[in-house]
Amino acid sequence: MNTLIFRTVAPFLTALMVLFSLFVLLRGHNEPGGGFIGGLIAVSAFAIYGIANGVAAVRQALWFHPMAIAAFGLFIACIAGLLSFVFAVPFMTGLWVYPTILGVEIPLSSVMLFDAGVYLVVVGSITSIALALEAEDDV
Repeated sequence: MNTLIFRTVAPFLTALMVLFSLFVLLRGHNEPGGGFIGGLIAVSAFAIYGIANGVAAVRQALWFHPMAIAAFGLFIACIAGLLSFVFAVPFMTGLWVYPTILGVEIPLSSVMLFDAGVYLVVVGSITSIALALEAEDDV
């Protein structure tokens, strides 16, 4: 199914799906969604791009090795959990800060940091598995 139309549409579809995965990630703790499902949507986007253009194109598009992305996500998720020890509250307690940027108050939380970590772990690990499976087909 590697037609000219598919190869032409795949980059646009990938960009749209990654944008949607970020939307699902950001709306995660108020409505259904979050880091896990957002990560799966992003992995699906990279899979479509890989089917259309090959493993090398996906690796180039990611900039970093997928397992490095997963390791960074795990680090971020651990930091979100360990913040509770710094502020002497129970483990994984949600902590909030309200910085004002350009006159707009933006609520940021440790819960969002944890969701972002889960997102990166899912994207990195499952993309790594998918690229390994796809690379064996190229041999």
